[in-house]
Amino acid sequence: MNFFISALLAFFGCLIGVPIAFAVARAFGLYVAVDERKAKVFSLFGEVIGTIDEPGLHLLWTKLGIKAALIPIFGKVYTVDLRLDQQYLRSQAVNSEEGAPMGIGIWYEMAVKDPASFLFKNADPRGSLEANVSNAAVRALSNMKLDAMLETRHVMSQAVRKEVQPRAEEWGYQLGSVYIRKVHFRDLAMIRQIEEKVVNRLRQVTSAIKQDGSNQVNIIKSTADRQAATEFARAAAQRPLIVGQALTRIAADAEVMESMFELLETQKLLESGAQVTLLPSGEKSSLLTPLLAASSVHEVKTVTGAPAVRRKLHDE
Repeated sequence: MNFFISALLAFFGCLIGVPIAFAVARAFGLYVAVDERKAKVFSLFGEVIGTIDEPGLHLLWTKLGIKAALIPIFGKVYTVDLRLDQQYLRSQAVNSEEGAPMGIGIWYEMAVKDPASFLFKNADPRGSLEANVSNAAVRALSNMKLDAMLETRHVMSQAVRKEVQPRAEEWGYQLGSVYIRKVHFRDLAMIRQIEEKVVNRLRQVTSAIKQDGSNQVNIIKSTADRQAATEFARAAAQRPLIVGQALTRIAADAEVMESMFELLETQKLLESGAQVTLLPSGEKSSLLTPLLAASSVHEVKTVTGAPAVRRKLHDE
């Protein structure tokens, strides 16, 4: 039973007594705890006597000596955040060499490098750094050519950082990356004029592309028509040649040639639908006689003592 009571008293003693003991030790300046990416600045009678920026527990008597006992009474302890910070300044007004009103968007990073300078060399170091970046942008980027202002952002960023860095170090800051993120026109009338020019240029380019396409189509079509006409003319010229060659072979036999022309003549007479009177040609027979025999006979009479057949050709 006594062991249980002793253990219970020890537990509550540690639970209550240890925090009280540590609070008393801190009150007398025996030690200090520093968090990660934080710094402690100790001042005594308005003078900085020490800075600790390493995280962990630190015994002040070993670092500050006997002054550590006076800090809780006559001094003060400042906590400074050492983490990386960033800020973006929108539409800083600058003018190009041509007089165009431009806006510059600047993004920059900063971190506290010297906590004592950050606390005591400037009442508002963050606001002063912002104003310094804005002024540096106006001084370094004004009167630049418009095309260079729109294209060389890396060079512009380096120019601003080079001008801001020395003053930032005086205020305890370490300047990180500085980047010109946006360059834009501030005059709305100029923006509308540029938009109209871009639209008109796009229309011109579109019309030129359409016209070039039409010209190419016309060229292809005319070339195809010319080649087709050439081939058709060549084909048309082949027909008389073939007919001439056939007639030449037919003309080699006089009897065949005479029969062919007689047949063609009779065919034309039959197709004309005219009245035809046949006269006997002696002993020589004609090709027209058997052809007319197949037609309708309208009238038979003798012409000059010889029998003749008169037939009326019709299309019925």
